[in-house]
Amino acid sequence: MDNRSDQVKQIQELLALHYVYPLTLNKFQKLVKTLGSLRNIGKLPPTKLAEILAVSTNSAEKLLYRFERIMKKDLINGYHSANIKIIPYNSKYYPNHLLQLTDPPTVLYAKGDVSLLTKPLKIAIIGSRKATYYSSIAMDCIIPPLVDQNIVIVSGLAKGADSLAHSTTIKYGGKTIGILGHGFSHIYPKENKNLAEQMEGNHLLLTEYPPYVGVQKWHFPMRNRIISGISNAIVVTEAALKSGTLITTEHALEHGKDIFVVPGPIDSEQSKGTNSLLREGAIPIWNGQQIIEELKLFLGKY
Repeated sequence: MDNRSDQVKQIQELLALHYVYPLTLNKFQKLVKTLGSLRNIGKLPPTKLAEILAVSTNSAEKLLYRFERIMKKDLINGYHSANIKIIPYNSKYYPNHLLQLTDPPTVLYAKGDVSLLTKPLKIAIIGSRKATYYSSIAMDCIIPPLVDQNIVIVSGLAKGADSLAHSTTIKYGGKTIGILGHGFSHIYPKENKNLAEQMEGNHLLLTEYPPYVGVQKWHFPMRNRIISGISNAIVVTEAALKSGTLITTEHALEHGKDIFVVPGPIDSEQSKGTNSLLREGAIPIWNGQQIIEELKLFLGKY
């Protein structure tokens, strides 16, 4: 088998395994270390596979059965025909910063302009799903200076602040990346269907889940680590005290990312979380130029 054929075979094996079990990179590497090559997976006793993946023996038996079935399908061409680009952990497009996570994704699935992942500066703008008009005002102040500097805006395509971040970036002629918590056969929330279609045409949608994977509540904290992981810094416009947004900021702080926060009215429920972040040492901002100056002059990151 020549090198090209061997590479295609390896990608097919990886995609087949990831299709039946979207394992993180740590588990994948532990499995490959045991096997030597994924093509030996059929020789592995279900009990051993269960031990490596921390699943039941019954689940391991089902996984092996489904893996053999999926290997008979041409996943590479199937994804290609659906305009889904595959970014395995060893691809040149795979963001290196993700490898610093405790549980990096093994494969990323993309629709749109994957070159955006290679851009040197990406800023995540996130906030409450119940964002008020205050977030809209903040976006109009923060995003245009970032767009002028060709900074890519990252968010999660959720209701509220995420949608505002993407749509405002597009309005001002910038580029944006949306990180999904499900596969491409689903769009959530449904009211963002048009925005998602616009982004997969001229911007980028990214997920760690194979296309068939639906919406699960626990996927969104997992998604948040990718939002933080590929971004140089995080901007929070509004957030309640108990908010998924704060999960993203926790990921960012763990990896030394800068947290910029829009101060909010003291009587607003959607600003209690952001004002709390300010008390804990986040950087207050009210326009995008402040972010640029902070990155450039004080933090040596621009």
